[in-house]
Amino acid sequence: MMRRLTSHAAGGPKTLVLDDAPDPVAGTGQVLVRIAACSVNYPDSLIIEDKYQYKPERPFAPGCEIAGVIEAVGAGVATGGTGHKVGDRVMAMSGWGGMADRIAIPAAAAWAIPDAMPFEHGAAFIMTYGTAYHALVQRAAAKPGETLLVMGAAGGVGLAAVEIGAALGLKVVAGVSSDAKLAIARGYGAVDGFVYPRGPLDKDGKRALAARVKALCPDGIDMVIDPVGGDLTEAAIRGLNWGGRLLIVGFPAGIAAIPANLLLLKGAAAIGVFYGHFTEIEPQVDASNMKALLDLYSAGKLRPPISARYPLEHGAAAIAALSDPAAHGKIIVEVA
Repeated sequence: MMRRLTSHAAGGPKTLVLDDAPDPVAGTGQVLVRIAACSVNYPDSLIIEDKYQYKPERPFAPGCEIAGVIEAVGAGVATGGTGHKVGDRVMAMSGWGGMADRIAIPAAAAWAIPDAMPFEHGAAFIMTYGTAYHALVQRAAAKPGETLLVMGAAGGVGLAAVEIGAALGLKVVAGVSSDAKLAIARGYGAVDGFVYPRGPLDKDGKRALAARVKALCPDGIDMVIDPVGGDLTEAAIRGLNWGGRLLIVGFPAGIAAIPANLLLLKGAAAIGVFYGHFTEIEPQVDASNMKALLDLYSAGKLRPPISARYPLEHGAAAIAALSDPAAHGKIIVEVA
């Protein structure tokens, strides 16, 4: 039997229970991974409340991103071209099931990690860096010298976007909710930034924030990565150059009411970024992205920011910590 942080009914983190479950078995085309670390992501808070795109059958464990060691391989793996074998150190996006001792996942979902990469970095790597890289390279076709505004720049996706943007030769500007978070974003490669207000903004508040953005970036903004949403999105759009791109990643502050007239006047585009589905329909492009990202990691240009660590028995608190205003970077649940 294995330990598992289990969702038996829809609800917040307090509804999760640490209990025992049968050990999974590697099926055809699968590998069985003994989990060392699992990162906490915004979808984890949604999936346990049945508010996410995917709704797994209960009981299940949250945790969509893991790293660990392969304990067993299923039929067909040795001949399936993955090259995975028992003892390999891997990271993977699992969708759910990561807050447990073991998980069986498709072999194609597992990526070998460098020997020098600690498991906590592996568990914090794919979702945020994969999302940011896909957004900038495939969705926005970013070019060196362009200006990138990152909203929520001290969050998981935000800091990944700051690091990747800097590595791609972009001028990165950070939008954050506190001076402390602005200092963090600067430490990861932002050349400038501003602190935006928390909570709803009225019409005048939106225009005042837009004026601050324009004053900070007098030459305009070419791209915005927006993993925040809410009233901040309009201010970001108002700062876009002609032909600018708004990259929509998530909505923890609420789904933004996008002013279509501003997009028209700026010849701008609002572009959705759904990394999970992208990996399913364009796996070869995703594989190329992951190789590029691991090369950047090995070159010392990417370092997943780990702000807190929790043991598995406190995994519910780790999910709850996502909503803490002081939270930044990635939160890790240490399983083994």
